[in-house]
Amino acid sequence: MDILYLMIICSVSLALVFLITFVVAAKKGQFEDGESPAVRILLDDEINSSEVNEEQKRKNKK
Repeated sequence: MDILYLMIICSVSLALVFLITFVVAAKKGQFEDGESPAVRILLDDEINSSEVNEEQKRKNKK
């Protein structure tokens, strides 16, 4: 019977640790945006016109 009490205390303690970890992560914004990283890879990168002009100048010099 003593082991049952020990197991209950251990399981409640472990549940509290997980709950505290979840609350801390939620307060830090860990779960706020789950969509953007998955969609970001599908979007094209924007090209700055200054970068394009510099690249064209380098090609023209060669």
